Amino acid sequence: MSETLHGRAAEAAALSFTESEMRRIMDKVGGMIVDHFTGLKDRPVTTPSTLPSLKAGLAEALPMEAVPVDDLLDQVRSFVLDQMTHQDHPRNFAFVPGPSNFIGAMADALASAYNIFCGAWIGPSGSAQIEITVIEWLRQLFEFPETAGGLFVSGGSMANMTCLAVARHEMLANNPFNATIYFSDQTHSSVAKGLKILGFQQYQLRKIASDGHYRLPMEALRQKIAADRQQGLVPFCVVANAGTTNAGAIDPLNEIADFCAAEGLWMHVDGAYGGSAALSPSGRKALDGLNRADSLSIDPHKWMFQPYEMGCAIVRNQAYLKDTFRVSAEYLKIMEESAEQPNFSDYGVQLTRGFRALKLWMSLKAFGVPAFREAIEGGIRMAEKTEERLRQNPAWEIVTPACLGIVTFRWTVDGMAEKDLDALNAKISSDLIMNGYAMLSPTVMSGRLVLRMCTINPRTTLEDIHGTVRTMEEIAAALV
Repeated sequence: MSETLHGRAAEAAALSFTESEMRRIMDKVGGMIVDHFTGLKDRPVTTPSTLPSLKAGLAEALPMEAVPVDDLLDQVRSFVLDQMTHQDHPRNFAFVPGPSNFIGAMADALASAYNIFCGAWIGPSGSAQIEITVIEWLRQLFEFPETAGGLFVSGGSMANMTCLAVARHEMLANNPFNATIYFSDQTHSSVAKGLKILGFQQYQLRKIASDGHYRLPMEALRQKIAADRQQGLVPFCVVANAGTTNAGAIDPLNEIADFCAAEGLWMHVDGAYGGSAALSPSGRKALDGLNRADSLSIDPHKWMFQPYEMGCAIVRNQAYLKDTFRVSAEYLKIMEESAEQPNFSDYGVQLTRGFRALKLWMSLKAFGVPAFREAIEGGIRMAEKTEERLRQNPAWEIVTPACLGIVTFRWTVDGMAEKDLDALNAKISSDLIMNGYAMLSPTVMSGRLVLRMCTINPRTTLEDIHGTVRTMEEIAAALV
């Protein structure tokens, strides 16, 4: 490179900017972020866009010349930020929203700016200690024994797979041949996906039809396991749901725990959606038995209000994580841990890990645990208020009552065929999305298409609920 390179060209060659440029850019980006948090409620939940328009604005040739950052920010605003679905919008009730919070977002910005590596203690010991601390807080909040431990991962899919990998190692010595695992038909698809990645074949997965309340039926579970053992198969794990994605349904956790203890089975609880409800008074009661699991997945980027992405795998015996995942290599000798200085890369799949723990640590400290309890309890109550509002109009049929922040329902018309009712409710959902006022997602319950609202955003108000139901009623009236 020429020694006479000067000015902006030299900065660009070093992939850097001057201090004044960085401060100016940060002021602009910071303003955009604050505008997002303060003005979100006045914006549409989603702004429809078309593939041709996005391609026109973003499908570009490889950039060979530098582009001014202001132009880049304008492009991002126009084709990404102004044409997105806001997962943190208080009237987004679709799927499982990601409410996020400002402190968590700032923590992520710090972690990214300092580019903190969290795979080993040898480098950023402070960040490792924060992860240890937050995992310990979660252990206490979920009332797991002192032997328990865990780590932060990308989300529920990776948390489930991490826990199931531990179950495979501890129960089967990593020899899954003829092993079988059991879960209900309401279990999240990430469980089957993770098992596929872990080497299990379809014939080893036992998906059991749920009962009338969309829970895992114990008698069917007992019969299936007994029959499989008679066939020479090796049952090793039961996956229980702490709040299904469809309806917030909770499997009989204490009964499953008793059964697994008696039968020598691993009990994994998928709490990626509903597990965090255990922090609230009513959620704790509904999730009684959660702390008896051998492993638990939770998603702080759902009901603990953190920015994407953040999941957590918790195992009853922390040593099992290291037994399952630790490998050695000559170039990693310098990283070998002591009991007081653990390497989280030994506890999961990733060697290179970002500093996910910072946002939850800062959020819990900035707001306090009581605020989280109140926010979670508020989400549970908001679903109950939604059900109350729906019941005021006899055209709404409640399919599943409010449970852990989720209620399912559908618009009915006397004499209309089921397939036409399915199409009508799908149209209500799609028209609501196009309207932009609110967003919810349909699902299928017992073969019928139903509408579904998930009310976990702590910034959702009763007026948001009433306005959403009122808008759907107006859409339905125009369609019939």
